[in-house]
Amino acid sequence: MTENTTTIENRVFDKLNIIPYIALVLVYLPALYDLVIDWIEDSNYSHGFLIPIVSAFLIWKKREQLKAVTFKKDNAGLMLLILGIILFVVANGAAEYFTIRFSFVFCLFGLTYYLFGRKVIKETWFPFFILLFMIPVPYVLYYAITFPMQTLATKITVVILNTLGMNAIRQGNIIHITGHTLEVAEACSGIRSLISLLALGAIYAYTTQKRFTAQLILFLSTIPIAVIANVFRVLVTSVMVAAVTEQVIEEPLHSIMGMLVFVFAFISLFIFGFILRKVFK
Repeated sequence: MTENTTTIENRVFDKLNIIPYIALVLVYLPALYDLVIDWIEDSNYSHGFLIPIVSAFLIWKKREQLKAVTFKKDNAGLMLLILGIILFVVANGAAEYFTIRFSFVFCLFGLTYYLFGRKVIKETWFPFFILLFMIPVPYVLYYAITFPMQTLATKITVVILNTLGMNAIRQGNIIHITGHTLEVAEACSGIRSLISLLALGAIYAYTTQKRFTAQLILFLSTIPIAVIANVFRVLVTSVMVAAVTEQVIEEPLHSIMGMLVFVFAFISLFIFGFILRKVFK
């Protein structure tokens, strides 16, 4: 074993390796504080508290594989770290919060790559990847996605309602049906369930599928599953308002419906994952 090569088990607790991580966190402390505030105040990203815990757990699960890995500094990681620092400086100058937060994950990845080498990254790339799901997407992108999802859910629901003979009329993202008017608001666009389901789908795909192709297919399937589940929610709500009562759009029934739809989406993801395991043995 060469002088600059040793086992990851010994090197991971080396004080000289811990110091750069502490320094990185201190530099990003204001940005990380603001990120936590966003998790608290924005219900779309309340799952952000769980992401670092899941990431750490997945690395811990790899402990046996990591014990067998040899440490060797890799300058490719240093280049990534420098690029992350440049992103941080530029984003700070432009007050672009998404890029600042992204650069933290990028620097964390680059620092680990540099200190521990390519073999360690090969075993731990996914825990770094899922850290991206704790970062709120830029509001420009958020609203660019939200409106089309509102419109899509409204259009499909109206088509199904008319097919069922319920005489629905669409006006933008508003549904008129038998004397009732329902607005498919931003909260009902499905963006919330899509964001959470993407994070959950990534973790589920990585932990249950053996092949990368199956992992990628299952992860991407969360998008149509989230859209279908939300259309189902809007459809059921419209039918219940027209046939039963408008109270279904009030709390706590409205929130309960949202939770049930998320459960429906996850069950669909679970079933599709089971099918993929049979196909990609």
